[in-house]
Amino acid sequence: MSRIGKQPVVVPAGVKVQVADGKVRVEGPKGKLEFAPHPAMTVQLHDGGKTLKVTRPDDHRSNRALHGLTRSLIHNMVEGVTKGYEKRLKIEGVGYQAALDKKAVVLTVGYANKIRMMPPDGVTAEVPDPTTIVIKGADKQKVGQFAAELRSKRKPEPYKGKGVRYENEVVRRKEGKSFTSGG
Repeated sequence: MSRIGKQPVVVPAGVKVQVADGKVRVEGPKGKLEFAPHPAMTVQLHDGGKTLKVTRPDDHRSNRALHGLTRSLIHNMVEGVTKGYEKRLKIEGVGYQAALDKKAVVLTVGYANKIRMMPPDGVTAEVPDPTTIVIKGADKQKVGQFAAELRSKRKPEPYKGKGVRYENEVVRRKEGKSFTSGG
């Protein structure tokens, strides 16, 4: 039995959950999310809507894998509509900076042109200072994906450490060429 899959998902107060026609809908103070679990997985409300339980039909390898995955995705949805998710990016490098233009994030990271990126629906970006970007939203996947796309525009390089990185990311530094007096 999947250790994660067999645990029930606790639905906190103020969160509405509906399980109907093959979809799980979760609504809370931070937004609404919808998820269509794999047809083999069964999602049921228990204890008068206080918990969600995911069950699988048999012990086939794929069903065992989907069991834990489905439970985790539903748990992330419930957590997203209550607390929300946040990713922080740091920009390092001389002249490298970010700005907000309406809702779009504008990156100046050493290219001839500025890079403009619009966050997807349900995701907001904030720029508290020119070297920090905060991405917030209820959908964990969308928040992480947008953060990864921003980072991919100028990944941190190993020699000077310049680029866009996650806030607590450690970039392995390399030593550059060393010139010695030749013999």
